[in-house]
Amino acid sequence: MTDFFLAPAARGWDAPSRGTSAREFHRTLAGYERTPLIELPRLAAELGVARVLLKDESARLGLPAFKVLGASWACHRILEERPGVRLVTATDGNHGRAVARVAAHFGVPATVFVPDVMLPQTAALIEDEGAEVIRLDVGYDDAVRAAAAYAAESSSRALVQDTAWEGYTDVPAWIVDGYRTLLEEVDEQLGTAPDVIAVPVGVGSLLEAVVRHHRRPGAPHPSILSVEPATAACVLRSMQADRPVTVPTSGTVMAGLNCGTVSATAWPVLRSGLDAAVAVSDLEAEQAVADLGDLGVSSGPSGAATLAGVRRVARHLDLSADAVVVMLSTEGNDR
Repeated sequence: MTDFFLAPAARGWDAPSRGTSAREFHRTLAGYERTPLIELPRLAAELGVARVLLKDESARLGLPAFKVLGASWACHRILEERPGVRLVTATDGNHGRAVARVAAHFGVPATVFVPDVMLPQTAALIEDEGAEVIRLDVGYDDAVRAAAAYAAESSSRALVQDTAWEGYTDVPAWIVDGYRTLLEEVDEQLGTAPDVIAVPVGVGSLLEAVVRHHRRPGAPHPSILSVEPATAACVLRSMQADRPVTVPTSGTVMAGLNCGTVSATAWPVLRSGLDAAVAVSDLEAEQAVADLGDLGVSSGPSGAATLAGVRRVARHLDLSADAVVVMLSTEGNDR
């Protein structure tokens, strides 16, 4: 099966409007500022396009990843309805640390379930935020199920998960709404719509936010490229099958993207509005990390995957010499 999917007709789809901007809330948080949109002329020359820009999320609200945008908005909404509850989540890294940081900000406890692939130093960072960490000898999807079961045991606990399933949709939707802040910043910084926007993908929540944002009625509809590890390409395989497909996962340097099941609420949006998807290898991601580092950009493998993906499929996207490409780099390189 090929590691690439293309459906150009999806660019003609208009996404239904939903939710409100969380940006005014984010502005109230200490340390909020727009993250950089970095011009990379050397990569533009390599790809034969006018401009390549990278949205650098290596320092977002004091954390090295974008996840805190969605986690903070969702936790805020939960605590408005259920003050003082313990916040519970499962994570493969950055989401759990973000929930732990936000819980400390709001003065409530947090419990974070982590899968067997998580490095001890990553779990330690979550503990350092003040959360209780429960390590499990299972994969990510099973860790999510364990967190959901634990949260359901008591009314004093609330699940803050960035993937949705039947009966659990409100919180993942709030997380998606929180990610809109990043996209609104790009709009301001770029001043025009890109021709291509490349997005690293785990369960698909950030990708859902991007598709909703760039498929707004009356707005320009750029090509949207999802990028996943070859070992955890649940969105790519689902798009190819035209139905949600759960894939087996294994270890990857792109730990933040190591998810085998697409979010249930993201799937209908992706099925209709995503026009390009690709899976990349660890080697390609590592090369992208190194190349971005040479350009002075801190990007971990999950964030740099977008460069690997654009390189892999640029010829399929029919990019013109005046094209503008935006890559989302969702984490810094802490290695």
